[in-house]
Amino acid sequence: MKRTPSKILVVDDNAAVRKALQLLLTPRFAEVELIASPATLPATMERQHPDAVLLDMNFHADINSGNEGLFWTDEIKRWWPDTEVVLFTAYADIDLAVEGMKRGAFDFVVKPWDNDKLVAILEAAAGKRKMETRRGVPPCTPVDRHCDDFYWGNSQQMSQMRRIVEKVAPTDATVLITGENGTGKDVLAHEIHALSNRRDKPLVCVDAGAIPESLFESELFGHVKGAFTDAHSDHKGKFEQADGGTLFLDEIGNLPLHLQAKLLRALQERKVVPVGSEKAVPVDIRLICATNRDLEAMVREGTFRQDLYFRINVFHLHIPPLRERREDLQPLAEMFVATFAERYHRQVKGLSPAAIEKLQQQRWSGNVRELQNVIERAVILCDDDPLEPGDLEISSTSASTAATPLEDAEEQTIRAALQRLGGNLSLVAKELGISRPTLYAKLKRYNI
Repeated sequence: MKRTPSKILVVDDNAAVRKALQLLLTPRFAEVELIASPATLPATMERQHPDAVLLDMNFHADINSGNEGLFWTDEIKRWWPDTEVVLFTAYADIDLAVEGMKRGAFDFVVKPWDNDKLVAILEAAAGKRKMETRRGVPPCTPVDRHCDDFYWGNSQQMSQMRRIVEKVAPTDATVLITGENGTGKDVLAHEIHALSNRRDKPLVCVDAGAIPESLFESELFGHVKGAFTDAHSDHKGKFEQADGGTLFLDEIGNLPLHLQAKLLRALQERKVVPVGSEKAVPVDIRLICATNRDLEAMVREGTFRQDLYFRINVFHLHIPPLRERREDLQPLAEMFVATFAERYHRQVKGLSPAAIEKLQQQRWSGNVRELQNVIERAVILCDDDPLEPGDLEISSTSASTAATPLEDAEEQTIRAALQRLGGNLSLVAKELGISRPTLYAKLKRYNI
């Protein structure tokens, strides 16, 4: 039995498990340390500098959320990014282990474990760090939650849009991107910035609909020290942060009217006045906006300013939903398989014909993002090469290629109520006789 020169740290509160692992791992690794609580993990990390950590996901008998494991995974990858983490979990917590891998864990092992598989995974995790150290690879950064490159595909709609983007991107023209949730509006914004003459300057992204109204001006325009109670120092807003580069305002259709007016003023004057200051600060930005809402309809209804709409709608790019470009589905799925197989150290090479047929039969209400999530989970959990239909866990909302008549009627009823009540969700929920959370769920389901 050959011993590797690697150092392993085991964190598990079960004494019997630690004893078994000590007997198993000590002959295989140069140094094995076992601790019962993550409370001493930081000090142990600083002293031992392990190549890999085998981390239990739960440390309290009455708490099985796995949040402790996720928290300590985040902490390890934050402070010791070149140390690999292998999660130790019960079978029932596999979903949590999948989430842990998305946050940067190398792999996971299910209890009760297979000795040979556990050793092989730890050897691979520890070996990855040593190989990257020898090759001079810089410490890893947190795992990106989405694939960076925009996939154009082969459909006529996407080919036409690509030709427009290639002409518009090098200019400073304002762009409005529309499309359903999950179509990749944010990824397209990154693509436009990368193709622009401002690519070496910042791309600052703002979820316009998520900023509390009370913080809107401070977040976008900045503030000076003493402007309000918690303003302990000067703060540059998103406009100033994007100076010389690109400002991406996502979900702009969710902005209330009075905040639309403040945004319009800044766009017209190309100046911002930080909260608490009387001095205007000039800004040089390229603006990209995105929304999943029908802004033209909102203008007619009086819920979106016409002058702001004309200001942001210089070039309009609409990303069609995935169900309208079926020819792109298989190449997209295969691209995601290759991406996640490399990211998660899996040997899966593609999809079987039966798996591809299953994908083609789905509605894909969540579009490209939903397909990406399905493939990511399948690759992490796969025991097959290629992926088979049983590996693909697809939500019920995407289980058919067409909505039922009842679903169509419900969607139309909600849309009509929204239009009639000016988008006031409280009034819509009251009229339909449902709670606001239920309404939110239905809005998400129908991509409204």
